[in-house]
Amino acid sequence: MTALETKRRRPVTARQAAEKLGVSPSTIRRLVAQPRAEWIADQAERREEIRAYHDEGGHSWSETAKHFGLSHTTVKERGYRARKERAAEAEESAKGDPLPFDEAE
Repeated sequence: MTALETKRRRPVTARQAAEKLGVSPSTIRRLVAQPRAEWIADQAERREEIRAYHDEGGHSWSETAKHFGLSHTTVKERGYRARKERAAEAEESAKGDPLPFDEAE
């Protein structure tokens, strides 16, 4: 899937929909907007896809950029960020829960 395939195009603009419904354009934008938490999760998933395509697929950054329809710099930045996030998750899971302190002993 390329970046062009992931972009959602609406058939009408917020202004056109607002005129049809008799509300303000900001109301339309608020109603159709993706929740922030969902957007953040989507971005993390896209970064991980880029990292996996490059690292696990053995593709160059240029090939990765072409595949995702993004610039060379953008895919490198996103790939590096995904690597950092993976490392932080691995470190966090390696820590695990500390052993409970038993006061009776």
